[in-house]
Amino acid sequence: MEHILPNLAKGRAPLEPEKLIRREPLEPGTFKRMIRKMGLKVTQQRLAILESLSAGRAHVTAQEVFETVNARYPEIGFATVYRFLRKMAEQKMVTEVRMGGLPARYELTPRRHHDHLTCKLCGQIVEFESPQIEALQEQVAKEHNFRLTHHVLELYGDCARCRTG
Repeated sequence: MEHILPNLAKGRAPLEPEKLIRREPLEPGTFKRMIRKMGLKVTQQRLAILESLSAGRAHVTAQEVFETVNARYPEIGFATVYRFLRKMAEQKMVTEVRMGGLPARYELTPRRHHDHLTCKLCGQIVEFESPQIEALQEQVAKEHNFRLTHHVLELYGDCARCRTG
């Protein structure tokens, strides 16, 4: 599945919107359960943040979430959005992905683990799953007497579009 970050390379045209793959929105009841599970009060602003993460493009920055939510709730501040994203990341409900020197990006924690390929030029992100990589990580951990609890794998390079463009 392919997701596109905001265009990072100067002078490059952004990809057409139909090439963006969007995740299916979750039911609002799911959001309420998530908020309550964190021990927080359910508010329209928190629901809006979750809706923004669910219905929009994956791998969004806190600023992008803020701008989306702020359009509906002008009284919400950036700090509120950021704190809620961080709290969800601590609770493993949101995955925080840090790619190189770019701002942290957030996505609702997927049901299935996946890793990322990121183009250094345009910011395109390709999500992938590899049983061979997962097995190799377990083997390396075992060789060093570690028990893996989680991991984040981010690979960087230049996508085909940037190499030929």
